[in-house]
Amino acid sequence: MENKDRKLIAIDLDGTTLQSDGHSISRYTKYVFKRIEALGHIICITTGRPYRMSLDIYRELELSSPVINFNGALISMPNNKGWEHTKAHYIDRSFVFDLLRHQQNFNLDFFAVEYRRKFFLNTFRNVDAKLFGVEKFQPYNRLRADRVTDNPHAVLISTRQKDKIALAEEMRRHYNGKIDVGVWGGPNGILEVVPKGISKASGLKHLLKVLDIPLENLIAFGDEHNDIEMFKLAKNAYAMKNASKRLTPFATEILPWTNDEDGVARQLEKLFLK
Repeated sequence: MENKDRKLIAIDLDGTTLQSDGHSISRYTKYVFKRIEALGHIICITTGRPYRMSLDIYRELELSSPVINFNGALISMPNNKGWEHTKAHYIDRSFVFDLLRHQQNFNLDFFAVEYRRKFFLNTFRNVDAKLFGVEKFQPYNRLRADRVTDNPHAVLISTRQKDKIALAEEMRRHYNGKIDVGVWGGPNGILEVVPKGISKASGLKHLLKVLDIPLENLIAFGDEHNDIEMFKLAKNAYAMKNASKRLTPFATEILPWTNDEDGVARQLEKLFLK
C-alpha cells in the first residue's frame, strides 16, 4: 500500500477501546484490528496511560505500530528499542518538588511521578495498586525527593475536587502555563500533567511526518477532554457514545456505540471491511 493510501488510526484506550473494567478487549475487536493492519493501515494506541500500562494491551492486540503514551510525552516502538523516531519529552523535576510542598492546596488524594518503566507515589493509602499496573506497591515506589534524580515524563494526580477541568486550569495558572494538564477517560478521573505544548496531537503530528502519511489520512477515536487536541487535528474524529460532553463538539461523528459495545471496532469494520 502506498503511503498516500495508508491511514493512521489513533485509538484512545480508557473509555474508548477498553471495556469499562479498564483492561478487557473483546475477541471481535482483536479480530477487526488484525484485519485492518493486514490491509496496511496503522493502528496507534494514543493514550494518557504510562508506557508500562499499555504494553500488555499492545501485546494482546498483537500490534506492530508505534505507541503514544503520557498524552504525547513519549512516542516509541515497543518492538524496536532502537527505533530512530522515538521521541521523549520531560517535565522539569523542580515541578515535583514544588507539588510536594503545595499538595494541600490542590485537594489531592495522591500524585505519582511517572517514568517510562517506573513510578513513585506520594502515598499508598487508599490507592488501588492496579491503577498503576501492579499487584502491590513496593517500598521502592514511595516518592522521596532523593529518588527524583531524573526529569519525569508526566505526573498523575488524583483529586477530591469535583470539577477536574477547573482544577486543571487552576494548575496551569499556578505554574504560569509552563505545563499542560489533561484528564483521563474512564472511571478514574485522573489529571495528567505533561510538558507545555505536549498533547496527543503533537505526538500524532510527529508520527504523520516520520511515517510520511498525509494529515487527511488521520482517523481518531476518543471519549474524553484529553482527546480534544487530537480531534481538532484529525479530519475524521469519532467520539464514543459514552464520550464527555466536553469532547463531542469537536467530533466529526458521535458513534451509536459505547466502549462496552465495541464501538471502535464496529466503526472500523464499517469504514474498511464492508
